[in-house]
Amino acid sequence: MSEESLSKECILIIDDEPANLKLLDKMLRSQGYRSLVLVDDPRVAIDLYRTTRPALILLDINMPHLDGYQVMEQLKALNDPLLPPIVILTAQYGKEYLLRALAAGARDFIGKPFDRNELLMRVRNLLDAQMAHRLVHDQKAVLEDMVRSRTEELRHTRLQIVQRLGMAAEYRDEETGNHILRMSHMCALLARAIGWSEDDCELILNASPMHDIGKIGIPDNILLKPGKFEPHEWEIMKTHAVIGEKLLDGDDSDLMRMASEIALTHHEKWDGSGYPNGLAGEAIPLSGRIAALADVFDALTSVRPYKKAWTVEAAVDLIKDNSGRHFEPNLVEVFLQELPGILTIRARFAEPAPHI
Repeated sequence: MSEESLSKECILIIDDEPANLKLLDKMLRSQGYRSLVLVDDPRVAIDLYRTTRPALILLDINMPHLDGYQVMEQLKALNDPLLPPIVILTAQYGKEYLLRALAAGARDFIGKPFDRNELLMRVRNLLDAQMAHRLVHDQKAVLEDMVRSRTEELRHTRLQIVQRLGMAAEYRDEETGNHILRMSHMCALLARAIGWSEDDCELILNASPMHDIGKIGIPDNILLKPGKFEPHEWEIMKTHAVIGEKLLDGDDSDLMRMASEIALTHHEKWDGSGYPNGLAGEAIPLSGRIAALADVFDALTSVRPYKKAWTVEAAVDLIKDNSGRHFEPNLVEVFLQELPGILTIRARFAEPAPHI
């Protein structure tokens, strides 16, 4: 560290004896230290510390109102990650006395009366050490910011891939790009309304777009059939839930685990009449129950090649009628309470008007 850099560093000197303050000021200024804060009342030391942010503290122990130990306790209570080294100014050399000061946070000692060379050497060494500590701390903060930024970039990229995978399946089947946006935001809204944490709400927001990814594995002659399925065709169509679960299984991340869970269970029904496993009631994961409700409502109120869009009223009536059969009754109640927000999502991600 250059002499110029060190000379600019602030040194806080706390001693109730004006003569000591004057002597220390003279010694340090003779070596070019210009930023010196002299304190003869320890009661104002903490306030001055907050405003000056010194790189070194020279502290007397025996003072009125607050002794040096109490000042160190106040400094320690600040939990400052860059608390500067504290040098005790003392005329006492007893072992217990010195050990107590070290335990309280002191880094070094300077004896009274002051030896000029010893004082300047200790100040120089401790300022060097503090500057190195600050450099490491700043580099660590920069690296943490870089890691945070990179992690956020990777998370955003991953979510973009997730949404596009979901869209790929939807485009093959329903010729709509915004279904998964509406459906996933409805899932997050319902999850929030039943008390899920913000992290879990974000998880279902980002996992639910892959609910029908298994449709990628369904043959075109079945997936794109405009009319009603034959029984054997319907059995093939239902396998998209298992295909989706297998496509998404095997990853340890919370996102992919929930995505796999939703893909497998969002066609299960509360009364056990759904597929692929005929699960009933709470045996169906809550994420799957939420996704089922959001998926059906948006599908009903959207245009498909094989049907017109239902009115909101008609779709809500069907959901009410299927409470306790297709859908969990408690979730249906929450859905009805949150209907204004659901309609806001529906409008926000409405399909763009077709080009003429």
